[in-house]
Amino acid sequence: MDMNLIGNIVWLVFGGLLLAIAYFIQGLVLCLTIIGIPFGLQLFKFGMYSLSPFGHEMVYEESQPGCLTEVMNLIWILCGWWEIALLHLVLGILFCFTIIGIPLGRQHFKIAAASLFPFGKELR
Repeated sequence: MDMNLIGNIVWLVFGGLLLAIAYFIQGLVLCLTIIGIPFGLQLFKFGMYSLSPFGHEMVYEESQPGCLTEVMNLIWILCGWWEIALLHLVLGILFCFTIIGIPLGRQHFKIAAASLFPFGKELR
């Protein structure tokens, strides 16, 4: 059996599914307003990433316009969405207290890094 599949199943059991549901609900609420749609789409991206982080990563897209991406990332930080990164950082530290939880903690660290500046990134 593929190790990424096993890691994703363990991830979902130990809170990944709840994280994904929370991201999807927050994304839906933000998409109710026209101004919130770009931010809601980013939360949908994190919801998909939270369903299967093993074997996937968030990387910068080559075709994204730089200026608009940077402005949206600045608005993202100023609106308080940096708390997502803080949440994943704390969860990653907690999971790393046990040997078995280290792979899950590493995935939280990956999501934390991606959630600081999500605009211009895509899930691969």
